Amino acid sequence: MSLSPPRDRAHDANPTLTLARALITRRSVTPNDAGCLDLIATRLAPLGFSLERMDHGETCNLWARRGSGSPVFCFAGHTDVVPTGPLDQWHSDPFEPVERDGLMYGRGAADMKTSLAAFVTAIEAFLAEHPDHRGSIALLLTSDEEGDARDGTIKVVETLASRDERLDYCVVGEPTSVSRLGDMIKNGRRGSLSGRLTVRGVQGHIAYPHLARNPIHVLAPALAELTATRWDEGNEYFPPTSWQVSNIHAGTGASNVIPGSVELMFNFRFAPVHTVDSLKQKVQEVLDRHGVEYDLVWNLSGNPFITPRGTLVNAVSEAIRGVTAIDPELSTTGGTSDGRFIAAICNEVVEFGPVNASIHKIDEHVALDAVEPLAAIYQATLQNLLRAD
Repeated sequence: MSLSPPRDRAHDANPTLTLARALITRRSVTPNDAGCLDLIATRLAPLGFSLERMDHGETCNLWARRGSGSPVFCFAGHTDVVPTGPLDQWHSDPFEPVERDGLMYGRGAADMKTSLAAFVTAIEAFLAEHPDHRGSIALLLTSDEEGDARDGTIKVVETLASRDERLDYCVVGEPTSVSRLGDMIKNGRRGSLSGRLTVRGVQGHIAYPHLARNPIHVLAPALAELTATRWDEGNEYFPPTSWQVSNIHAGTGASNVIPGSVELMFNFRFAPVHTVDSLKQKVQEVLDRHGVEYDLVWNLSGNPFITPRGTLVNAVSEAIRGVTAIDPELSTTGGTSDGRFIAAICNEVVEFGPVNASIHKIDEHVALDAVEPLAAIYQATLQNLLRAD
């Protein structure tokens, strides 16, 4: 098919920056999309993409695909951003992109509207050179990544799985670079398992401890053991599993009352060295051994996933070296991402995007001299994987 000339590339020396600015002006605080997907869809339609909205509740989702063959390469990302925080602490309106001192400021500049813009312009440039590429190009975009992540990517993945649609390669546009564009690729993420532990005691007067049972005292030895536990040593791709207490609460506020219960919230960030069940079992064994009377509610936010060195990692790494002359480091550190859902239908998933130092902060920004190179890296990745032989 004949392709319409890429609009921005034909008239703008900085097409990715232009589109990124247009996306930032849309106040897409999670789960609001604010028209971002519509803007992207208008750029994809002339390129021969089939566009399928898979909205759920307040969440907007877009599945776009060009081609029907294999391999299937997918860009994935989110249009939603976190709240701005105090507006009087920003040096400019967070939804009016401003350029100063070599940086573009705005909410979503780094996380991740510049990546979304780079997806689009990279595809436009690639198709202009390779209209008869092999395989398929897809985009999976959502407005529910920064929020509960219950109606976004996970719902699209479930729908694709029900239709027996799988992906071969996926690049998630999360901001992964540390100091310079291209210095880090995330080739996996740790799992996240949280627990809410309630230890039961007997409330009483603090002067009569023999008539009460202090749950804090009961929990303390078990807690000391849990905090001292070395859960594993990690492996080639993952650091050791960590266990951290995030909240602890007990008492009535009075200084003369032994509390009747204590509630503790904790979280594992774990490598695939463990399973969810093995971690649960180890915690419960410690609590039981110390005679703790408790209720424990678990919440799994995501299983770990890993993409070893291979086709996709090599393709992205080669693209980065070609554009920036940097040899990227592979890492699995950081929080969770929607890659954890996509891994269920895709064997090779990596994350790559701009520097993440300012994400979720006041005056979020991206380096202007990294915007077009980001698109060039995405374009080169497409060429490495899908150009016709």
